[in-house]
Amino acid sequence: MTKLKTIEEIKILQEGGVILGGILKQLAKMVEPGVTTMVLEDKALSLIKAAGGEPSFKGYRATKTSRPFPSALCASINEEIVHAPAKPARYLKDGDIFSLDIGMKYKGMYTDTAITVPVGRVSQHAQKLIEITQECLDLAIKQTKPGNTLLDIARAIQINAEANSFEVVRDLVGHGVGYAVHEDPQVPNYDSGEQLQDVALEPGLVIAIEPMLTMGSWQIATGKNGFSYVTRDGSLSAHFEHTVAVMEEGNLVVTNS
Repeated sequence: MTKLKTIEEIKILQEGGVILGGILKQLAKMVEPGVTTMVLEDKALSLIKAAGGEPSFKGYRATKTSRPFPSALCASINEEIVHAPAKPARYLKDGDIFSLDIGMKYKGMYTDTAITVPVGRVSQHAQKLIEITQECLDLAIKQTKPGNTLLDIARAIQINAEANSFEVVRDLVGHGVGYAVHEDPQVPNYDSGEQLQDVALEPGLVIAIEPMLTMGSWQIATGKNGFSYVTRDGSLSAHFEHTVAVMEEGNLVVTNS
């Protein structure tokens, strides 16, 4: 059941979201060949604690019987789409593309944001994948306003991705956020033809929009670590995310810093 947030709650979300967006920018600036995911994890934990927040991914269980997620940071490299733990430590290499995904609980409210960055020098095609995925997020945010539906968001992402010869991951979605790490509704990135996508965007709705694009097939598999999702064909994947509130006058990107 979708729960709408009050103006006061959205103000708290924005306060925490600005902090989280700033943390993500600091982490992204640290990315270079030779850095380990554990160095980034330690920095993330330090910055979240200093801000008075709590990491929302570390210890998270998808179900009561699931293993707890081991890190505050999702650190996904190359063919890893999302949810790769930052520990055990892995080295970043020149030519990798690297997705940093981070969530924080702040004053009782949750926000979520992600970015994909090049590690050193990457191929032109890999750079284009990163740029188009970010562009898809920007286009989706423009569609996030009263009077539109989740389908408008999905189509904005899919049309732009496919026009640039990239595939949209279909089995993973964005989500509601605010009172918990994951809430209703699901926010798909492509037009599946399902009626669920006709959910209206109402003021007070807060969603995490997160396009995930691949160079090859959209089909996915579970990573060997049991947490991550990877492209089934081993092709590169990029991922961007913002927490966005639907407002009377349009939208508010609460994780903009």
